[in-house]
Amino acid sequence: MTRDGSDKDCPTSSQPERLPGRRKFLGSLAAGAGLAGLAASGSAEEKQLSAELASDKKTKVDTVTAATKKFNWTTLKDRKGKSPSGLVGDLKLSRIVMGGNLIGGWAHARDLIYVSKLVKAYHTRTKIFETLRLGEACGVNTIIINPIMFKTMKDYWKNAGGKMQFISDCGGGELMTTIKKSIAAGASSCYIQGGIADNMVRSGQFDRIAQAVELIRKSDMPAGIGGHKLETIKACVEKGIKPDYWMKTLHHIDYWSAKPKKQRDNIWCEKPKETVEYMEKLPEPWIAFKVLAAGAIHPKVGFKYAFENGADFICVGMYDFQVVEDVNLVVDIFKNKKKPKRTRPWRA
Repeated sequence: MTRDGSDKDCPTSSQPERLPGRRKFLGSLAAGAGLAGLAASGSAEEKQLSAELASDKKTKVDTVTAATKKFNWTTLKDRKGKSPSGLVGDLKLSRIVMGGNLIGGWAHARDLIYVSKLVKAYHTRTKIFETLRLGEACGVNTIIINPIMFKTMKDYWKNAGGKMQFISDCGGGELMTTIKKSIAAGASSCYIQGGIADNMVRSGQFDRIAQAVELIRKSDMPAGIGGHKLETIKACVEKGIKPDYWMKTLHHIDYWSAKPKKQRDNIWCEKPKETVEYMEKLPEPWIAFKVLAAGAIHPKVGFKYAFENGADFICVGMYDFQVVEDVNLVVDIFKNKKKPKRTRPWRA
């Protein structure tokens, strides 16, 4: 995961933005204030790409076929219900967990080098709080973040009355130090971030992984291990390291830019079939992430694929205008108390 390690552009309480009252804010969300009726202009390049994609019957994407198109953003008045939840130990998690990449200001964007700056510009302090509040209103109770966002979360709790809990990925520094920092900041759980765990397994640091898991558990919270590589999960299991949950990427690779042999920030689960088969045997809960391949897969497809193939929870980066729609999709999957068809038993 690419990060610049800097928090100077990450919105914090030092930014003098005035926040609307919680009741007024939720009312505006329900009414769709400021969201409907926006138009997006299409450049010649966008029109050409849209035409190509539309003509490709194998590619399932939404395309803009006119010079302008109105976006009918889903708002609280369209909410079908609140996200169902499950337990990891004693920790209650919504089945859909917010990913912190977009809010934190770093984004997977393949070869579009400006996207992280654009995401930072969009996510002002007010916009971050709006997104978190909207998530809470939809039953999303957890976000997974990097330690550089701790100040923002404390600000949200103190000055906006927020209740969103967070899981720390413990990245951005020496592992044991960032675990202690995460615990002190009020994390509900900590895990070893996927890229970090991949590197630790590659260099044979299994004792350190085990020590990190134990340190997290000493604070009476669930401890997790992440992995982009299936080999990371396998190696930990073979070494007898048993976390309270796994964070493992999962998405199909039948999308336009999925080219495993020549990766350019374009694929995160190289072996989806093998991943599904292996994770099915593990008794610990599984939080699947990168389920949309960083925006390449439609949520309606990616969410269903993840839950039907064994994930107990999904972690998804969401802009404010995507929150209600994404939660509605999860509600539909679990509607009438009928959980998705799957062979892996529910572990949470």
